[in-house]
Amino acid sequence: TQQFLTKTTTTLPQQCVAGYIFRQGDIGTNWYAVLTGSLDVKVSDTSNHQDAVTICTLGIGTAFGESILDNTPRHATIVTRENSELLRIEQKDFKALWEKYRQYMSGLLAPPYGVMETGSNNDRHRHPVIMWHVPLRVTSVPSEKILRAGKVLRTAILSRAPHMIRDRKYHLKTYRQCCVGTELVDWIMQQSSCVHLRTQAVGMWQVLLEDGVLNHVDQEQHFQDKYLFYRFLDDEHEDAPMPTEEEKKECDEELQDIMLLLSQIGPDAHMRMILRKPPGQRTIDDLEIIYEELLHIKALSHLSTTVKRELAGVLVFESHPKAGTVLFNQGEEGTSWYIILKGSVNVVIYGKGVVCTLHEGDDFDFNRILRDVEANTVRLKEHEQDVLVLEKIPAGSRTSNQGNTQPKYIVMSGTPEKILEHFLETMRLETTVNTGVHDFVMMHCVFMPNNQLCPALMPSQGTEQEKMDYALNNKRRVIRLVLLWAALYGDLLQEDEAAMAFLEEFYVSVSDDTRVIAALKDQLPELEKAMKQITEEAKAPQKKHKVLLHHFNTSDERTQKRQPIRESDEILFKVYCLDHTYTTIRIPVLSSVKEVISAVADKLGSGDGLILVKMSSGGEKVLLKPNDVSVFTTLSVNGRLFACPRDQFDTLTPLQEQEGPSTGTVGTFELMSSKDLAYQMTIYEWELFNCVHELELLYHTFGRHSFKKTTANLDLFLRRFNEIQFWVVTEICLCSQLSKRVQLLKKFIKIAAHCKEYKNLNSFFALIMGLSNVAVSRLTMTWERMISNTVRTVKFCRSQPFTPDASLANKNHQDVRNYVRQLSVIDNQRTLSQMSHRLEPRRA
Repeated sequence: TQQFLTKTTTTLPQQCVAGYIFRQGDIGTNWYAVLTGSLDVKVSDTSNHQDAVTICTLGIGTAFGESILDNTPRHATIVTRENSELLRIEQKDFKALWEKYRQYMSGLLAPPYGVMETGSNNDRHRHPVIMWHVPLRVTSVPSEKILRAGKVLRTAILSRAPHMIRDRKYHLKTYRQCCVGTELVDWIMQQSSCVHLRTQAVGMWQVLLEDGVLNHVDQEQHFQDKYLFYRFLDDEHEDAPMPTEEEKKECDEELQDIMLLLSQIGPDAHMRMILRKPPGQRTIDDLEIIYEELLHIKALSHLSTTVKRELAGVLVFESHPKAGTVLFNQGEEGTSWYIILKGSVNVVIYGKGVVCTLHEGDDFDFNRILRDVEANTVRLKEHEQDVLVLEKIPAGSRTSNQGNTQPKYIVMSGTPEKILEHFLETMRLETTVNTGVHDFVMMHCVFMPNNQLCPALMPSQGTEQEKMDYALNNKRRVIRLVLLWAALYGDLLQEDEAAMAFLEEFYVSVSDDTRVIAALKDQLPELEKAMKQITEEAKAPQKKHKVLLHHFNTSDERTQKRQPIRESDEILFKVYCLDHTYTTIRIPVLSSVKEVISAVADKLGSGDGLILVKMSSGGEKVLLKPNDVSVFTTLSVNGRLFACPRDQFDTLTPLQEQEGPSTGTVGTFELMSSKDLAYQMTIYEWELFNCVHELELLYHTFGRHSFKKTTANLDLFLRRFNEIQFWVVTEICLCSQLSKRVQLLKKFIKIAAHCKEYKNLNSFFALIMGLSNVAVSRLTMTWERMISNTVRTVKFCRSQPFTPDASLANKNHQDVRNYVRQLSVIDNQRTLSQMSHRLEPRRA
């Protein structure tokens, strides 16, 4: 082809008459490609060159001459902007090439400037012409990387599982050299540790399918994890060669790199595959994947979560590989909104030409959708400013309840007082489920703390002369809100004197109102019960002020159920100095770093310029900020607090005790039942979890220092995961006898299986991650001694449903209970890896 092109093309002279290559309406006789220079594309509605408008510019590498085969008139006028060199192929030569190489030349006939239909003059001011502007591809060939990836995967399959590629019969028809979709997914998951999900594997094969390196026998565009036949590009030919031994060796070396490449670009291919599906065929998982992608698109950043989830169900993928494709014309009614994922588009306005170019991340034709959104938006203004913005959800939409004919409103933004007022007005007393009100009660601390909420609620309980029906409903809604608030904050309200004073005042106010409004009497007992419960709980023995040790246990912790750590509790804690001496301080759990430094300075007698530092067992140091609160519970498993002058920060070193135990507990551990250990671990972790208040999750997310609140219970629950993980690694690495290590592995796997039976996924995953730690997984001599049934238990744990059984307490029940609550571990990964290499040195 290249030789033929060389013989049949001539260079157009640089000097052209008036610079015109051809005019709009001329019959096409040549095809052109731009070598140097640039040319303008002009279009006229009247075919008069005097009123022609430039719609775009053609640069080096573009080609034009779309009417060369059918002798149709040219759609535009092409004129040189500067001295230009073109390649020209005459019509008879081009037709000869076309007959011989039709499948490769289809892209050459697409006009790079688009074919613009004429519209009425009255409509042309409404929309600009939008044209897709991407590099023109002459042939639809896969990229070199993807082509190589397909070759490596095909060679690996022929080398490791040759039975997968064979002739197959289906409905009396034979399909040559095919693979099955489900088998391809199974195979790729077995070959790489970076492939965890079948959907991930589907995306990796979809990459090959999009580029034509892998093809469905019926030319379907979606790769599916089903009994469908697919064929590699090399197998399309009947005489496809088998790979040589040298090729097999090369492909084995490249396989993991190819897997990594496909795993990185697979999600994008999977996303495109989902977007190509008709909206009605998308599954719930498909919609969730689309929604996750929408979170990262710049053009959608201003939209609410609800709108993004609605968009996930209607977005479709549109690809335009040919430059010059017109998406819509000026004057046409806008029916779609576009977001550019890749490439760029030119915006052309009649009379002005190309006015701008839009690129990746930009959107256009949003006006119609914007009008619809504004039509469904309710804005309440005071003093010319928005104080409440609501979005109307029409009845019957996916986000509204099925069967509900009344529209709903979502609070988009507003002042705290107006949001509270809105929820009170829309609260339905006849139903116990008020999702929006519950959300407000849970989240109000973020934007409307108690010292703002309580005064805002009190005016609603006055005795003003109002219409009785409005007063009754309004007061009942406030009582309902206060009951929800008290139920959620119960324990925390006991530590807030202002909140307790408000509750007492509120109760008295409601009692007074019942004399005027008798209908309020039915809610008074419920309010009285809530008040009594809060005051009695505050006086309970377990609610009294506690002094915690540095392990966050009270002296009788081993024999009693664990109780939540409260802000008023105090802690006895050791703070270490540069020379590894320490001072013990007694201070509230909620204390800030500034207060801790002050307490340490008082004990030391001097403390000018002291700083507080978190030190891990591996020597990592973190300088704490003065406004950080409740830092005691944020330490790592073997972490310690150090106080020192700022100029001595770099000289701090870990304590010897931070290294952890030097001997394992296998002697005690092996005498305990695996099921009893799992049961006691579950009981203990349930106690830890039960101590966590829902609001601690908010404090953790938005920052404890912003609320001056502690997340001690949540911190300890999260730290327990690391403690169990390092417990597994510590015990195995401290066991020098090979036979004992094998028994330990078996025991930990059994404990993990029992934890899954008890639905204790926290311990289950911690144990599995401990067994997967590099210091354990590299012990090949130990794993080789394991019987296959025991190793398969881990896979069993991942696949079987829960069937929990209560543990039968045996004679050493208390020993097991104490053991799982006081684990001694090494949490320094470097130390554990060194110990592992001493147990089993690397093989030569």
